[in-house]
Amino acid sequence: MFRRIVPCFCLLTVMSCAFHPIEPAAKSMNKTSQPENDQQCIHFFEKVYQTFEENYFLAPNRQVYNDFLQKFRARIYPQLKGEGKSSDYVRWRASWYLVEALKSKDDRFSQFYPPKPAEKFQHEALGQRIDLGIEGKKVDAGFLVTRIEPRSDAYEKGLREEDIILRLDGKELKALSQEDIEKQLSPLVDAKVDLVYFAQETKVGQTIAVVSKEYFKQTVFLRPVAVPGVFCLEIPKFNRTTGDDLFRFLQLIAQYNPRGLVLDLRGNPGGPPLAAREISSFFLKGGEEFTHFQKRGAPKDILNVPSLPEEYKFKAPIAILVDKDSGSAAELFPGIMQFRKRAVVFGTNTAGQVLLKSMFPLDDGSMIALVTAPGYYPDGTRFSFNGITPDQTITDAPRDGLINVAAAYLILKASKGE
Repeated sequence: MFRRIVPCFCLLTVMSCAFHPIEPAAKSMNKTSQPENDQQCIHFFEKVYQTFEENYFLAPNRQVYNDFLQKFRARIYPQLKGEGKSSDYVRWRASWYLVEALKSKDDRFSQFYPPKPAEKFQHEALGQRIDLGIEGKKVDAGFLVTRIEPRSDAYEKGLREEDIILRLDGKELKALSQEDIEKQLSPLVDAKVDLVYFAQETKVGQTIAVVSKEYFKQTVFLRPVAVPGVFCLEIPKFNRTTGDDLFRFLQLIAQYNPRGLVLDLRGNPGGPPLAAREISSFFLKGGEEFTHFQKRGAPKDILNVPSLPEEYKFKAPIAILVDKDSGSAAELFPGIMQFRKRAVVFGTNTAGQVLLKSMFPLDDGSMIALVTAPGYYPDGTRFSFNGITPDQTITDAPRDGLINVAAAYLILKASKGE
């Protein structure tokens, strides 16, 4: 029934599939207007229902499914066909409607995706990009590189920030617009691009051949702090390499004998819970329970804090910044740090979706993303749909201002010996 099952343990903003509510048909569908491929549709809907029955964290209601079939025949099919929609569109739109009917009212994230949105969802869910990994701005000489992904092919072959790209596949970039250059830097996957650039470090021209390939984006960035001795690391998203990125920055920070650390998770939609578990090893005791998830009818899936040599542990006080857009792994991590009394949380309540999600591709290239298990604190308390409640609720501070407020709080707390 399925090609494969892809784990997708992250919180993402649900992409619109350009679907609209179904309005009642003017007349009920008569016998002659029954869909010519009715049985094919029903067979497809059965696959959707079976996917729910086997994987959703709550048991689906068969009566809801039966009611949907009646609505499909009486309302959904005649309206969409009357609008001239294709049979594929009818099947996909109706399946989206079915998923909406079957899922829990609290669940904002389980959804049906047609093939093209499904492919985009998988790449975004896994934190992958397919391009050259180069960002910059048009200058008189060409294209000034302002940022380059450290795991991209161009970085591996020597391109660095402040270098100036002169030509791409023989085209002089100084003659192109910013928009045209950005298109040139995002070719099809596996495309080979000849790149000529001026290297700032060596002051000589370089020629390299780079490939547009899949890679994991850098997810940790150093941000300025006005309070001496306190550092801030922003994590806008989790992926499989977040632990490596964080380790590199913590090693750098350790050279300055830090008095505190602010971790900014505001706007972070989440990522794999294993990424949150991995970074907990820098701050929590190895071997203790980090969290557990539990699927319907299955035993607990317990995640423990990985053990790490003491020299790699970060010992200074920690503040974590969150907001309503901090979701999934980005609220799991601060929630457990708060539970273990290892960090003080600032900001507003998080998204309230500490859940496991998986993607279930179907034969026609479409896909169902489902919540498969809720998350729990080590004491067995379930993570609330209302999100993590901060220790210090602050709603009106400027973005950079909240970083400095949290940093000052850490210094004040340390001065009191807390």
